Amino acid sequence: MKRRCLTSAAAALAALSFVVPAVAGPDAAKLYADHCARCHGADRLGQLGPALLPESLGRLTGARAVSVIVNGRAATQMPGFAGTLSNEEITALAAYIATPLAAVPAWGADEISASRIIHASAPALDRPRFQADPKNLFVVVEAGDHHATILDGDRFEPLTRFPTRFALHGGPKFSPDGRYVFFMSRDGWVSKYDLWTLTMLAEVRAGINSRNIAISRDGKHIAVANYLPHTLVMLSAEDLSVEKIFDVKDKKGNPSRVSAVYQARPRDSFIAALKDVPEIWEIATDPNAPPVYSGFVHSHEKGMVEALPSSQGLFALRRIETPQPLDDFFFDPPYRNLIGSAREGKAVVVNLVVGRDIKQLDMPGLPHLGSGISWTWQGRPVMATPLLKAGKVNVLDMQDWSLVKTIDTPGPGFFMRSHENSPYAWTDSMMGGRKDTLSIIDKRTLEIVRSVTPEPGKTAAHVEFDKDGRHVLVSVWEDKGALVVYDAMTFAEVKRIPMSKPSGKYNVWNKINFSDGTSH
Repeated sequence: MKRRCLTSAAAALAALSFVVPAVAGPDAAKLYADHCARCHGADRLGQLGPALLPESLGRLTGARAVSVIVNGRAATQMPGFAGTLSNEEITALAAYIATPLAAVPAWGADEISASRIIHASAPALDRPRFQADPKNLFVVVEAGDHHATILDGDRFEPLTRFPTRFALHGGPKFSPDGRYVFFMSRDGWVSKYDLWTLTMLAEVRAGINSRNIAISRDGKHIAVANYLPHTLVMLSAEDLSVEKIFDVKDKKGNPSRVSAVYQARPRDSFIAALKDVPEIWEIATDPNAPPVYSGFVHSHEKGMVEALPSSQGLFALRRIETPQPLDDFFFDPPYRNLIGSAREGKAVVVNLVVGRDIKQLDMPGLPHLGSGISWTWQGRPVMATPLLKAGKVNVLDMQDWSLVKTIDTPGPGFFMRSHENSPYAWTDSMMGGRKDTLSIIDKRTLEIVRSVTPEPGKTAAHVEFDKDGRHVLVSVWEDKGALVVYDAMTFAEVKRIPMSKPSGKYNVWNKINFSDGTSH
């Protein structure tokens, strides 16, 4: 026994003799405070520069974040630190900004109001201060250097180009008359821009990490869907002041992020997708909206209503329970039904009139319903959506939500677009190996009739039609990219305009008229 103890002690001493003292790595928090806090805020929530949080940075983490810290960002105030910091320090900084905050910071009415900036006022005008057709303008978001270009959709010539907030997210939204456009950045900034005077009017930070915005049917209210904090914020479209903040929780009190918010124009409401709880929210945008009852109503005769109204009028909240959390909606044209992506290859159809799910579908391949389009095929209303994880487009009958056809494409796609005046729908394959290829589908035969490659080896994405459906605009989605204009009938290239990663382009007429071929 004694010999075994001595042997064990000797082994332990031998092991201790080979222990190398740990070398402390760079102090990432101090590096951030010394080199980043002045622009990005001591709390990483952003100031002159964007918020440096994993929720806001998206794919800009790891090697991409290291590259930005090393080289800086062109056309911004972000310097490169290659000559200032060591490789180890830069790696530590990249890991630091990819780490979530310990707690969700407060960002309520006071913080939002304090962030509001009024740049200019909009003059009273009868027409724009330029000769181009204001309804055929394109707003082009250039993600490469965080700018936007306003493009004349008749001559395909830029009217102006201006800087935007970092990483615009979700499509811009237009006032009903097409005069104003509202942008939203991933770190929560909402901006109001006057397309008639080409002037930025106001900005406000409505969240820390935001997903998208929607505008009400009358153009008076902006809804902002937030991941951080878990809120749905209502702003005045006039001056971006706070009107109401919903603390998003289900009926049981469980909090949820808001995946997206949409305008349901025929219903005069907003529809919100909640990411973490099995509910859909409908928010009234009609000041005279009827009461919403949270309990059962057996009789609507005077004096015979058992339930008490939970809310009524402007911003009245109606909860619709679903079998599971739904994300990424598509609405049928009357906005009677929506179809939402669920988990594990499922989709759920919800009837908004009766407020419940009416069908569940198997849709493996993860449909990107937000980019779906609709048209009439053989007398039947149909919708089509690309799949994010399979080279396919699904076409569904919107009368009974049955599968009409699956169209094979060169690879998984993200965007699909058409126009009511065009017999063709265009879809990309940007999520796979054939990212440079666009497929053109005949909406009458449901067959691919042509493929287009704007630039071999470069990502081709986000199609949008002009006002009349005569031309198609396509993005070469690269830092040194381009906007490529095609004839919508012959598919011949008409013009090519150099741009910095044009991630999306949005035609005023199509957006304010809810064209069947574009996202809403």
